[in-house]
Order: sequence, then C-alpha cells, then structure tokens
Amino acid sequence: MHFEDLPTTPRSEELVDKAFSRAARAGRAKQGKEAQESMLQTAANILSDNLGNVVTSWPDFDVVDPFYYELADATLADTDVEGVDRLRQHLSEVMWASRQTDELKREYHGRIRNADKDTARKLRKQAFARLADVTEQVEDDLIAVGEARDALKTLPDIRADEPAIVVAGYPNVGKSSFVNRMTNATNETAAYPYTTTRLSVGHLERDHVRYQLVDTPGLLDRPAEDRNAIESQAVSALTHLADAVLFVLDASGECGYPLDDQLELLDDVESTFEVPVLVVCNKADRSTDADADHYMSVETGEGVEAVLEATVDAVGYEPELPFEE
Repeated sequence: MHFEDLPTTPRSEELVDKAFSRAARAGRAKQGKEAQESMLQTAANILSDNLGNVVTSWPDFDVVDPFYYELADATLADTDVEGVDRLRQHLSEVMWASRQTDELKREYHGRIRNADKDTARKLRKQAFARLADVTEQVEDDLIAVGEARDALKTLPDIRADEPAIVVAGYPNVGKSSFVNRMTNATNETAAYPYTTTRLSVGHLERDHVRYQLVDTPGLLDRPAEDRNAIESQAVSALTHLADAVLFVLDASGECGYPLDDQLELLDDVESTFEVPVLVVCNKADRSTDADADHYMSVETGEGVEAVLEATVDAVGYEPELPFEE
C-alpha cells in the first residue's frame, strides 16, 4: 500500500467546467430533444464518474494494514483533515454527490423525453443548475481529500508483507551508518509531514527474502515523554510493522548522551514492542563498556555482518512456499 499512487483530486469548478464543455460538444452532434438528452447524459456521467473515482482511488481503510492505518491517522491528525475518520466522512460526502448526479440524470431524462422541444431545453438547463449545485456542495470535501492525498503521498513505501527490522537508539550512535552499510545504495528516504525529520528505509536480501531496515529519526531516538501525541501514534504504527528491533548503544559517550539515558530508552523500546529486541554496542573499537547482545564497529566493519545475521535470525521469517499446506 503506497499513497503516492493516489491521483490528484479535482476541484468542483474544474469538474463542472469539464462536464458542461463536453456536454456542449455532444449536443452539437444531435438535434431537438435528442441533443438535450445527450447533453444531460454526458454531463451527469462525467460528474458521477469523476466524483466516484475520487473515492474509489482510495484504499478501503477497513482492510488497510494496521501499520498504514495508524501512520495515516497520525499524519492526518496534524492537518486540517484531523485523522482517518474525518477523511472517510469527506469521502462519503463525495460519494453521495456522485450518486446524486446519477439520480438527477434519471429524473431529468424521463422528464425531457416526455416534453416538447422548448420545454426539454428548459429542463436540461434546470438539470445543469442542479448538477452544478450538487458538485459545489462537496467543494470543501474535495479540498480536504486533496489535502489528505498531499500529506500522505510522502509517506515511505514500506511493505507490510515484507519482514521489517526497526533500528532504534539515540542520535549519533551509528544507526543510519549501519542501515546504509548493510543495505543497497537505493535507500528510500521520506519526510514525515508532521516532523522535521526523515525516515530511511533500506533493503537487503538473504536467502531470496527481502528485508527492510527502517531507521526512525525523531521517533525512536528519544524518551516516550518527549514525543508529542502524533509522534507517539507513529511509534504505535511501527509496532504493527516490526518483526525485530535492533537497538544501538554507544558506550563511548561520543554520541553526546550518557549510557544511563540510552539504557532508559532501551527499557522504553522493550516495553513498547512485542518482538525480539537485540541490543548491539556500536563503536566497540572505542568502548565495550555496556551489556549488549553483540558488539560491532560500523566504522571499521568489525562485527557488523554478525549483527545483521543475528537480527535476521531473530526475525525468523519463513516465506510461504507454493503448494505448501
């Protein structure tokens, strides 16, 4: 699921102009009542289809993976849309308008068919006014949907169906260096709309399985009490995604944070995630004065591969094989 694929949301004026200009062309191709019927059908179909497409281009949030649901909700909570529930209300209003234009088409089609030429033209004009009115009624909803799309399209393309290793720890302990070293050169970096930080997602393959390494600056690099409500919800989203957490310590103190503070953050992470948490002491060429599962130096490369292998083992991912029962 990636929101980047969502199409641009049209405005009501744009839709009405498109519908009526196409209708005018359709009307010129016919005479009398047939021209009025053709104009009505063309305009109503364009409005109904385009309004409906605004809604159906969005995923069904009832079946969206919990990770993406919470991440989307957290992102939208910091916009005028105010969360997924409000977005769904806006989408519902747009769908109402789509159905309403269909009803107007049916109503006026019958009336025009039974009218004389002059009355048919008046009825078609009346229908156009009502079609425009219905579309304009959902202008605010279309704007809100467009804002939601703009906010969500920058979210990272993290795949909930692929195993994910979330990397945590205070800033400057070597998390990003580890992710960059162990993954391919095409790491994806995307900004969270509600923070000034960026999310880095790297990929690597082991035994034909693609793993995602997710570095989360601004979320899992400080105590829970320092996060705002939106950031806390983003952390909650990550709990649905993570198959293992790699927590990086720096016992040398070069990161600028005391080891005791780092260990308190470790306790917080361990209480948040219900998956294996591996503790690794980085910069082991400078200090190993920390109780950890593994020791490494990203700078020299010492122990890095062993850390990665241990993390992959902790994930314990077993792909489903064809014909397997």
